[in-house]
Amino acid sequence: MTKELDTLATALYVRIDDELKAQPRLAPWRPKIGIAPKLSDAELVTLAVLSALLGYTSERRWLRHARAELGGMFPYLPGQSGYNRRLRHTGDLVVHMIRMLACDTSLWSDDVWVADSTPVECGRSRETAARSDLAGWAQYGYCASHSRYFWGLRLHLVCTLGGLPVLFALSGAKADEREVLVGMLASARDVVASHPHQTIIADRQYYGRAFESVLAEGGLRLLRPARRGESERAGAQLFKPLRQTIESINQSFKGQLDLERHGGRTRAGLVVRVLARVLALTAVIWWNDKTGQPIKRSLIAYDH
Repeated sequence: MTKELDTLATALYVRIDDELKAQPRLAPWRPKIGIAPKLSDAELVTLAVLSALLGYTSERRWLRHARAELGGMFPYLPGQSGYNRRLRHTGDLVVHMIRMLACDTSLWSDDVWVADSTPVECGRSRETAARSDLAGWAQYGYCASHSRYFWGLRLHLVCTLGGLPVLFALSGAKADEREVLVGMLASARDVVASHPHQTIIADRQYYGRAFESVLAEGGLRLLRPARRGESERAGAQLFKPLRQTIESINQSFKGQLDLERHGGRTRAGLVVRVLARVLALTAVIWWNDKTGQPIKRSLIAYDH
């Protein structure tokens, strides 16, 4: 593990541990009477982030690597089943840490957001689609950006231009992106209120008078490319380079953090694996910002 990754892991662990001491309610529920876990919740979440950064999509392989290479940082490591079982109950803690770290960056105050969704494939066979515990939530959908059909979910993101995740949600592959975006904004009214006169840049699928009226009522301005038959809209010259920015952010999740190789087989397992990747990117941006790195979204120093 590199010196940079070791420093990031230490800083992240300390931050999570301090937050759990300040707000014990964030810790996953466990019986008051019983054997205390040898691996703390802060260590558990830090381990999940490290596995995402280092590209381990198999929990068994990751734990074997951690025992061999990270014994000094994590004196005790559970078996794969115990690690998996505990990790599935940390969703609320991970969500809280994503928001807390994001708010602690200079990028949080950016006055422009980009909105988009990207596929999270969950299977490739009819048998998987029929028998999977994700059936009914995961759906068949189409990704226009890559001209392919897939069975799974969509990760909806609202990010700053620097790639910092501000809002996020998982939905079925056929969910209306506009409805999901409105729901994300409605569930985070405090975030919207703290960013008055914010501009949201999205693709042409985010259209409709009613949709734009809802955004305008929240003090948000929508910029998107014109659809066929529409007159040219404001900001048209910005969309082509910004489309590359959006695709680059998606690629950080899919190419570097293996978003579609999550390995989740249950709803709770899939959700926490996706959240761990969102936290990994947020933690990298947070630490790069704190240490004065020129490129905040660069994972190069931490992925080996």
